[in-house]
Amino acid sequence: MTRPAINAVSPRTYIPQDRLYVWAMINPLSPTLVGEVGLSRLVADCATFTYAPDWRNLALSEDMPIILGQIFTTGERNTAPGALDDARPDRWGERIIRHIDRPARLSILEMLLFAGDDRFGALSISTSAEQYIPRDLGPYPQLKDLAQLAAAVDDVQTQAPVTEDIRRLIQPGVTLGGARPKALLQTDNGASVIIKFGELDDPVDTPLIEHATMTLAARAGLSVAQTAVLPLPPRYGKARHALTIERFDRMGPYRVHCQSAHTALRAAGLEHSYGNLATILLRLGHPDRQIAMREELFKRMVFNILIDNTDDHERNHSISLNLADGYHDLTPAYDVVPSLQNLGYQALIVGTAGSESSLENALTQINEYGIKMPRAIALMKEVASVVDQWAAHFIERGVSPGDMELLTASIDRDALKQQRQALLDARA
Repeated sequence: MTRPAINAVSPRTYIPQDRLYVWAMINPLSPTLVGEVGLSRLVADCATFTYAPDWRNLALSEDMPIILGQIFTTGERNTAPGALDDARPDRWGERIIRHIDRPARLSILEMLLFAGDDRFGALSISTSAEQYIPRDLGPYPQLKDLAQLAAAVDDVQTQAPVTEDIRRLIQPGVTLGGARPKALLQTDNGASVIIKFGELDDPVDTPLIEHATMTLAARAGLSVAQTAVLPLPPRYGKARHALTIERFDRMGPYRVHCQSAHTALRAAGLEHSYGNLATILLRLGHPDRQIAMREELFKRMVFNILIDNTDDHERNHSISLNLADGYHDLTPAYDVVPSLQNLGYQALIVGTAGSESSLENALTQINEYGIKMPRAIALMKEVASVVDQWAAHFIERGVSPGDMELLTASIDRDALKQQRQALLDARA
């Protein structure tokens, strides 16, 4: 794994500046200047972006066409324009920056800079336009550090005093998105994997359950990020695990430019719905891959409904730039886990009944996916037949009886199980 070797920036000694620089790290051995990011003079804590004169490679997102001298901004507080918004940290990363890094200023620029060198996608931030100078993340923890890393994550959650050991282990994880505790772990071959931990107040072993859910989704024919689990020391006599996730935004030594559905839908001026994301795939996807991608998205929506994953918001879906042909692909699914809230509605709009978590609602806009009713029913049955075996699959993956009881109360509650059974009992 290539890491910046010189002149990296430390949060402790950083002097705030009102201009930073965006670099493309598609080939980390040859960073390329993309443009300049600054602070808006009109809206507090709002980032602006201007392309560098020599950048002609690609527009970062549809709402940021390459126009020399054009200043891009959302005009909204605590945001960055276009795909740059995906380069900033989410709740966990912000927590590390605020409470561990503690830079002299905490504007959107510091959030972008101190998210570090190994963030989601292929963009990074430097203090210089002449040389790629990112923040210093230090060495990544390794597998032998797992127990210490888990303890450090717990300390951060309880706001324990920050020791140098905690800082060393936790800081590389600032680069990751999402709200839950995460870290980067260096494997024996030098690659980095994402590792997710449970939160202190989780009622269940969430990392193990996420692994069970992701592998169940794979059995249903969905493309998912590859996951595994690692045992951690028990807490209060209960077994617990960490989840490892292979990065789909890395391809050998190269990094893949990605956009969240939040960015892609905002760029197109579309509301946050599964159907509109299918439209994005139709517009930006390769003609030979559009049908498969839109059917895949439809199946993901159905799986999320039936498994009670209602945290399927627009940042939990992404598209990636295919380096071979310049079109965009739907990335593998990630962050798929039962929400255990029995809400009855999804985070994204499902159909004409809004976000209602029903298969009937999912069938109301199948034209957005380019599929006819018989095909839609067949795809639904593929998913439902696998979800119907969820309990045996979760038990095989080691989910505890106590956690199974809570999961059953959500996934097999009448509102979901009856839909599943009615679909499977219906004649073809």
